[in-house]
Amino acid sequence: MADPLYDGLNGPAVPDIPALPRIIAVANQKGGVGKTTTAINLGTALAAVGNRVLIIDLDPQGNASTGLGIARAQRTVNSYHLLIHAEPLAAATLATEIPNLDIVPSGIDLSGIEVELVDEDGREYFLKQSLEAAVSAAGPAYDFVLIDCPPALGLLTVNSLVAAQAVLVPLQCEFFALEGVSQLMQTIERVRAAFNADLEIQGIVLTMFDQRNNLSGMVETDVRDHFGDKVYETVIPRNVRISEAPSHGRPVLIYDTACAGSRAYLNLASEVISRERQTQHRQALARQGGGQPMGAS
Repeated sequence: MADPLYDGLNGPAVPDIPALPRIIAVANQKGGVGKTTTAINLGTALAAVGNRVLIIDLDPQGNASTGLGIARAQRTVNSYHLLIHAEPLAAATLATEIPNLDIVPSGIDLSGIEVELVDEDGREYFLKQSLEAAVSAAGPAYDFVLIDCPPALGLLTVNSLVAAQAVLVPLQCEFFALEGVSQLMQTIERVRAAFNADLEIQGIVLTMFDQRNNLSGMVETDVRDHFGDKVYETVIPRNVRISEAPSHGRPVLIYDTACAGSRAYLNLASEVISRERQTQHRQALARQGGGQPMGAS
């Protein structure tokens, strides 16, 4: 019998994936935009079609860890220890109840990390170095690494952007949406210039869309006019089941597979996979000397 989790994704059950992990930072400096919800549900959808997925929770609030059912007592080694004590990635990684989906949980000590690292040289590269060390030691254990960034543009988010190859930006359908995301885009440009020239925008996903009010439609039009095809076709609706799922320690895709929110995240995963295939193709052409360089649109 077919698993309904798979029905929303087009293409083969196990998509072509790169030999090394594809690292995507899920970032927006505004809180309450659906960033963590997007990270855990996109990760669940990617895992459902056979990808090995790791979520790194870099938000001191630890909502991604809670949303995947990781109790605080289980977080004795967490993302703080990766950055401060150079703990191996494997030591901080926990399995979730979802096959193919692991998590590096957050720790409250992350909230003071900027003070602890203020005098450290190369502090922007600590997460990147941890991920590279894991691949060097044991090979690529994952196909996708999703980093759930804190709602701020500080050192933790910079570490994420330096480690990542791409950024996925959740954008709430509200009046000040474009104002907020412009600051993030400026930060991305600074990171490109100083630390990570190949960083690209994987896409912008509109969240908390309410078709009953005109404002959501107006925001969608403005964002699509401004960012063009960087905006995913999929729109994540405002949905009560999405709101309920974290209190049960489960992604909405597990909590209620058939709800509108679950279907939207399945569709988003399909678009992410499609864009990743395009990126792989573009990179292959660039290596052959006949295509656009990585990061080109």
